[in-house]
Amino acid sequence: MSMWSILRRKLATQPSSSSAFVFGRSTSTRGYSTTKVKEALLLGRGSKIVGNVGRNSFLGCPVSSKPVREAVSFFQRDSPIHVQNRSFSSDNGDLVDAVVPFMGESITDGTLATFLKKPGDRVEIDEPIAQIETDKVTIDVASPEAGVIQKLVAKEGETVEPGTKIAVISKSGEGVSESHVAPSEDVPSQAASKPSAGKKKEDKEKPKEETSLPKPKAETSPPKRKAPSPPPPKASATEPQLPPKERERRVPMTRLRKRVATRLKDSQNTFAMLTTFNEVDMTNLMKLRSEYKDAFVEKHGVKLGLMSGFIKGAVSGLQNQPIVNAVIDGDDIIYRDYIDISIAVGTPKGLVVPVLRNADKMNFAEIEKAINTLAKKANDGSISIDEMAGGSFTISNGGVYGSLLSTPIINPPQSAILGMHSIVNRPMVVGGEIVSRPMMYIALTYDHRLIDGREAVFFLRRIKDVVEDPRRLLLDI
Repeated sequence: MSMWSILRRKLATQPSSSSAFVFGRSTSTRGYSTTKVKEALLLGRGSKIVGNVGRNSFLGCPVSSKPVREAVSFFQRDSPIHVQNRSFSSDNGDLVDAVVPFMGESITDGTLATFLKKPGDRVEIDEPIAQIETDKVTIDVASPEAGVIQKLVAKEGETVEPGTKIAVISKSGEGVSESHVAPSEDVPSQAASKPSAGKKKEDKEKPKEETSLPKPKAETSPPKRKAPSPPPPKASATEPQLPPKERERRVPMTRLRKRVATRLKDSQNTFAMLTTFNEVDMTNLMKLRSEYKDAFVEKHGVKLGLMSGFIKGAVSGLQNQPIVNAVIDGDDIIYRDYIDISIAVGTPKGLVVPVLRNADKMNFAEIEKAINTLAKKANDGSISIDEMAGGSFTISNGGVYGSLLSTPIINPPQSAILGMHSIVNRPMVVGGEIVSRPMMYIALTYDHRLIDGREAVFFLRRIKDVVEDPRRLLLDI
């Protein structure tokens, strides 16, 4: 027979007025508790308890009744049931962590460059609070919730990974002190100066014992002659006079700059680089832009530039000389059946190369829109890793900075790069007459292991023909 059956039978043999087994909600931590209920379960015959019941009880039973006292002794002797209490603490969810976001497939860590906010500052949701420098781009760490920055967990200059906690944000602003200045190092020195001051005060109050003792007479000795000091060594005439170190500044390289330096040095050590040059008469392309620039802006909402003409010329050259679009992989040559043009963009933080996907399928308007969008993202630091991945050929326009002539370096793992330069009016012989023409030098640096001089010259000549006479693009000649 079960324990509850025995209890039920004992309760049933008593008068019905005291045979109620009350179930309620207990507020104590051990066996006896104070119970307040409005419902009861009838275990006897004909008894009914309705209303507020409040008395000391054990497991919901009135202690004053005899059967319940027997039940209590029964539980204390034979029952294996132990009543235990667990305290639950509910987190109100006021504190949230700001963590480093995912930075790209090929990037596993970055450097915490700077904090844009400090403890106590108010931040809104998705507002940047720190910047992470990676090998390619600078990534913002956004606030997950609106609130007040309680504390900064990481330090500037540390290497962090995706998911690393860098700050704690309080949504209600509680627990943030008004003073957020780091404790100064001179505080302990001030505390240490107090006992020393007290010690000096005690020393002043003590009588001087030295006055009661007779001072010993100092033994007189004949004065010694000082040896003449050697003359200072004369500076050598050949010794270089270096500027003082105080006039120098040492700053660590950014991850982007270190990555660019590594890739360019690898390119120099790997490729057999050679550069060939040509010059382009910009008269017809500039005339085309001047005649149709207003209509172009009115229809497409973007200005017509010269870069789109060179990109269309590069696409035509890559289609005519597919080896320039290829790359060496071990002992094999990989020919690419797509044309993704990388555009080198110089930013205050370093050089980045966003990519125009499928440039061979774009018209002039689509190219100009894509260039403007990518250049704007590169300058404000919002460009993503995916927008710079890949690329089969690179164009670098140093002419916007006034470069007259240069030899660009290949962007690995590509095999060639086109360099554009500034437009300068020079005297040229046209039709047997000397006339002034807007001329530009163009340069092609290529991997001579894969591309011969013949293909490189043909490629540059194709760009020259297309830029000097854009009608060739329409006629495909």
